[in-house]
Formats: sequence, structure tokens, C-alpha cells
Amino acid sequence: MDFFKNKLSQGQKFLLLIIAIIAFVIAFTPQYLVTAIRHGEPNIDDYKIFYNRTIEAGEYHPWQIAEDYNQFEMSSKTRSIIEQYKPVAFLVIQDEKIKYEEYWDGYDEHSLSNSFSAGKSIVGLLIGIALDEGKIKSLDQPVGDFLPVFQKGRNAELTIRDLLTMSSGLNWDEAYSSPFSMTTVAYYGEDLPGLINSLEVVETPGKEFDYLSGNTEVLAMIIEAATGKRMADYASEKIWKHIGARYDALWCLDSEDGMEKAYCCFNSNARDFARFGQLVLNKGKWNDNQIISEEYLKEATSPASYLVNKGDKKPISFYGFQWWIIHYKGHTIPYMRGILGQYVFAIPEKNAVVVRLGHERSKEYIGHHTKDVNQYLDAAFEMLN
Repeated sequence: MDFFKNKLSQGQKFLLLIIAIIAFVIAFTPQYLVTAIRHGEPNIDDYKIFYNRTIEAGEYHPWQIAEDYNQFEMSSKTRSIIEQYKPVAFLVIQDEKIKYEEYWDGYDEHSLSNSFSAGKSIVGLLIGIALDEGKIKSLDQPVGDFLPVFQKGRNAELTIRDLLTMSSGLNWDEAYSSPFSMTTVAYYGEDLPGLINSLEVVETPGKEFDYLSGNTEVLAMIIEAATGKRMADYASEKIWKHIGARYDALWCLDSEDGMEKAYCCFNSNARDFARFGQLVLNKGKWNDNQIISEEYLKEATSPASYLVNKGDKKPISFYGFQWWIIHYKGHTIPYMRGILGQYVFAIPEKNAVVVRLGHERSKEYIGHHTKDVNQYLDAAFEMLN
């Protein structure tokens, strides 16, 4: 009996040691990493685990329904292609009428979904509005006019245009697979302004395209400094209340009453996301309201061809001001893009908007566009033709 008690005591001591080690590791592990481990890989419902700020909607203007609504039947091949990446929504609108929509995995027209980096395009639009209003004097205005940390050294070289075109030369680490990258810290951390204020310009701005999420977050801080308003409030006042959105949207924050994760994390539904594409087709106008100047929007959705790509040193043909651009089958199509296959395409020649939301996207690239982009456009063209 005494031997058993002794063995039990040793077991208890061992258990306490393990608990102490775990507690020590947790205590000295960065908060963002603990959060990342707890929640795992990002997903489209992450608005449920973060604090959010509401983007209030205005008067609801429903989409019209086309006479041939949902009469198109996908071929088994097309359906197989679309469904391989776990979609939750596929929506095709032409002439401002819903022509086709389908939902999967329990989602519907009311369901919120994370935009991920498709939200960058919204920030690009807000910069244009601030420019139209005179809150920003010029796209070539130094960032240091708004943010003190960019007033000295090489940081003083940085302009708003450099951020818009992803040619900032900042030392942001975009790696998605590393738990220690700045992108991971930004997504799961609690101090975006602190992270942004630690950045430095290490390469000459305005020369090479290098996709960095930090560029968009700097733009967000500029908007706040220029307008005196939170990103969500400014987006509500200048866009969301004027484009007929049915529901309030949510913008995820880094902390309670904190900063919007502007490089990602605008949460809405497929029908309301489509309104951004329609705004592009309307050349910045909604009904009789010019929300954003046609001049700015034209430049925003045109390639910044004076830049070269950092990788292959070829002139840029695929990116404007936070908007991707694909040249496909005779069409020039600006679009919003998120890492798990969040897409909003504006197809001018067809007066059409295509939205795809889901859990995955292709890992294969054709040029600078993931392969599934072509597949969704092919499916949409079948319906539109």
C-alpha cells in the first residue's frame, strides 16, 4: 500500500510538472500565436472569433430578377470544376438583374462571408473618394503628411500611389505559411497600428510590384488620418449607404474598439458584394449619385504598367489600385480577389458581375491569376452567352 501511494505521488508530481511547463510556454508565447493555434487556419466565418465594427447600410434597393433566372443548367463538367474548391456562393448578374445564383454548405443569400484580400479593393475605392473630397491632395502626396513614422529617412520617399500599386518597398513579410510572418501577426494580433509603425522602406518605392498586405493597412491609416473617421464609418457613409445594400456589413478589428483589418476581413453576402462590381460597371455612379469619380476609377482598374514585377521584371499588366485585372478571351476584367477564392468580377462588355465565395481556391497559377479564375469566368460566359 505504501509503495502504491509513493508511485501515485510521483505520477502527480509528473502531471504537475507538465502543467507547469505548458503554463510557462503559454505565458511566454506571443498572444497572436496563441490565438492562431487556438483557431487554426483562417476561414470565411472568422468574423465570429474577432471583434467587429458595423458598416451600416442605407435604403435597400433589391436586385431585379431576370426573366430566365436560374434556368441555365450547368453541365456536369462545369459543375465538377466549380464544386472542387468547396464553393458557398456563385452569382451572375447581367444588366443589373440576377441571372443565376446557387449556394452550398448551408449558406444562402443572407449569409456573411469573409472577403479576405478582396477587401483591399474597397480600401482602394475609399482612397479615391478621399481624393475626390480633397481630404487627400494628390496620389503622389507623401505618406508622411498623414503618418509621422513616415517622415524620416527612406520612409519619407513613400507616396500614396506607391501603396495603391503595391510598389512601396516596405519590409513587410507576406508569407502565409509561416506562423511568425507579419501577415499572421496582423491577422491574429491585437495592435495593427503598432505593427504598421514598425515598418521601414528598404527598397526604392514606385519601381517594382510586390504584393504586401501591409500596404493596404497603411492606406487605411491614411484614410483615418485624412478624414478623422473610422474605416467602417467612412465606408458606410461614402459607399455602403448609397449602393442599396440589404444588410449591414462587418469589418473585423484587431481588438475591441480597435483598428479595422483593412487588408482583409470585410464581411458581407454574395448579393451585396456584387454591388462593388456594379459600381465599377457604372463608372463610379449609382443611380444619380456619383460616388467615386470616373477618372479615378478608370485609373484604379487599369494596369500600373510603369512598374515591373519584382519576380520576373516584366511590366505590370495585372494590377491597378488594389484591383486585379485579367485579360481573358478578349475581355479586360477588373476584379476583387481573396485568398480562399473570394472573387467579384466586373465584365464591362457583358454588363455583368460575377461573384464567387467559398472555402478554397486553386493552388495553380496561370500567369498572375489562379487557375480557378478562368474556370469561373468560363462558367459565367456560358450563362451570359
